[in-house]
Amino acid sequence: MATSISTTHAPAAVGPYSQGVDTGSFVFCSCQIPIDPKIGKIKVYDIEQQAAQVFANLAAVLEEAGLGLDAVVKTTLFLVDISDFGAVNEVYARWFTGDPLPARSAIQVSGLPKGALIGIEAIAMR
Repeated sequence: MATSISTTHAPAAVGPYSQGVDTGSFVFCSCQIPIDPKIGKIKVYDIEQQAAQVFANLAAVLEEAGLGLDAVVKTTLFLVDISDFGAVNEVYARWFTGDPLPARSAIQVSGLPKGALIGIEAIAMR
């Protein structure tokens, strides 16, 4: 049976969904955007800072499930501007350093909630 993951160390859901769902074998993290959970809004405006906040949010959801980023097997990056891909890669490489690195997709989108420049969803394995 799947269970919902909820933590105050990541932003509250901005709609009718869970921050994450734990199936017992996999943890599915909903797309995180760079909302600072302490203030409930985006407080950083460049892509590098937004990406770092997104990874911190993902790490918090995974920590609530008893996992770390090293358990992530797949990520999907949503970028408002695909030209930010290189800058995001630099931040990504600081958060994901193990072997194997997660499989990944990167998609340009026309917009994200709250004016975010980046959103990332992840799947982790127990």
